[in-house]
Amino acid sequence: MVSVSRLPLKAVLVDLSGTLHISDNVIPGAVKALARLRNSKLKVKFVTNTTKESMTALHERLTKLGFDIQMSEIFSSLTAAKNVITNNKYRPYFLLSESAKKDFEDIQTDNPNAVVVGLAPECFNYQTLNDAFRLLLDGCPLIAINKSRYYKRPDGLALGTGPFVQGLEYAADVKATVVGKPERAFFLEALRTMDCKPQEAVMIGDDARDDIGGAQAAGLSGILVKTGKYRDDDESKIDPGPTQVCDDFPAAVQHIVTQML
Repeated sequence: MVSVSRLPLKAVLVDLSGTLHISDNVIPGAVKALARLRNSKLKVKFVTNTTKESMTALHERLTKLGFDIQMSEIFSSLTAAKNVITNNKYRPYFLLSESAKKDFEDIQTDNPNAVVVGLAPECFNYQTLNDAFRLLLDGCPLIAINKSRYYKRPDGLALGTGPFVQGLEYAADVKATVVGKPERAFFLEALRTMDCKPQEAVMIGDDARDDIGGAQAAGLSGILVKTGKYRDDDESKIDPGPTQVCDDFPAAVQHIVTQML
């Protein structure tokens, strides 16, 4: 565990998939634990690398699962990606799910000058990847909405966006710009919307590298939960290790409320 000098805690960043839910299955006790966290008066923001569905679809899913979450409280790597696309006037060749593309309906895609990759199992085939490869050879930048190794589905672990991004990097001899977790800028932008400093915040998530390692590198505390994609001894895969390791989200909230306030 890591022990560092902190400012009084003001904010909590919470991962979604694997931490609060797995697809349509709620992590036991997570709904009540979120209500308890809100009652602590801490600011809460939900930060996600999920690119399988649009923000609207994600919010609808969370609402149906019983979570009291406003769409404005969700900070997504899709939002970060759209900001990069808009600021650079990119016309992307998208490797994205049809649901996630709904967040980019106002983006011009004719005559692509960039390749943008998210989690899109139905799009990852030889033809689409080869089309992306050829654009990269022509000088188009590669934008990775995230670079996660794997994620948790109800039937087990599944390949994430990272292996496909890295394959394109290797083939085209390029380096992707990553806009989601674990990038420092992603965490800092989420905190900026809450008017909080990194030293005033803690991140809760199931991914040791992307959630906890990224957050701690940005100056936050990190609580790793043993749900979702967590595997035995994941905490040893980052240095420094997590500030705290908890069995699940309710246990993480218990630790915050009783030990960090």
